[in-house]
Amino acid sequence: MEKPTLQGEMIVLRPIRADDADAVWESVSDPDGRRLTGTTAVFTRPEIDAWCEAISSAEGRIDLAVTVNGSDEYLGEIVLNDIDDVVGSANLRLAMRPGYRGRGYGTEAIQLMLGLAFDGLGLHRVELDVLSINARAKSLYENLGFRIEGRKRDAYRDGEGWCDGILMGLLEDEFRASQIP
Repeated sequence: MEKPTLQGEMIVLRPIRADDADAVWESVSDPDGRRLTGTTAVFTRPEIDAWCEAISSAEGRIDLAVTVNGSDEYLGEIVLNDIDDVVGSANLRLAMRPGYRGRGYGTEAIQLMLGLAFDGLGLHRVELDVLSINARAKSLYENLGFRIEGRKRDAYRDGEGWCDGILMGLLEDEFRASQIP
């Protein structure tokens, strides 16, 4: 599948490339980002280099770099994975580099990716997990129309403790109802 480039008002989403490896390495090495996304895997730099080189050709998923109009710098990534054409569903994931959180880039990236999911791919449902300790992300998803569907108790590590995973979903008709005509 050819990975798309999506143009927004502030941002451009483009396929992740090998030359994004330095910025991706910064993201996966950020303690706050790892905590808020529940990332426990430890990556090596060669693994990140190989992932950036190969991800654009991976099947069943669309991994796009978030860039600002006028710049090609990788600010974060948005991913639509576990794409199931039969069921019409996929999982959504967003991760921004430390210096680019809270600027509205993630909100616009999600809106563009949802447009692709529902209008481009014809999906019926997009779901995600958000950690209970990440109130900012949960609020963002709710503002975009995602609804809480369940809770996975103590599903993620939070330092020496645990936190819940909140399951959220957005259906095609809910997405369409939220769009401005």
